[in-house]
Amino acid sequence: MKKQIITAGFVLFALVTHAQQPPAPPKPPSVEERLKRTNEVLQKEVQPTTVQKAAIETAYKKFFADADKLRKDNPPPPPPPNPKMKEAMDKLVKERDEKVKKVLTAAQFEKYKEAAKKLQPPGPGGPSGKNGTPPQH
Repeated sequence: MKKQIITAGFVLFALVTHAQQPPAPPKPPSVEERLKRTNEVLQKEVQPTTVQKAAIETAYKKFFADADKLRKDNPPPPPPPNPKMKEAMDKLVKERDEKVKKVLTAAQFEKYKEAAKKLQPPGPGGPSGKNGTPPQH
């Protein structure tokens, strides 16, 4: 009887301690998944030509690879964001957008800027950020 109580206690202890561990964070989408979503949104919103689409895809591939490397080398700190990390990400975004701007018409680029807002991941407060405004990158 004593062994059964002790065994039950160990099992209960194991279940409680296992249940208290936080779940693993969700795995971010792969570069291919992000490129697919980007292409879908931009095709719908901007309607680039085949040549423009290829140039935009190249710019986004480089952007995603560089951003992933930057995130890997600099794990995200708790809010507020690290100013150096934000500055580096802003630089990557600017470089990407300059490459995209070179291949689009002015009207397409305006549509692109609107579409790019839809491609940004949700901020820490949810899909619309903490205070109801879209997250800025």
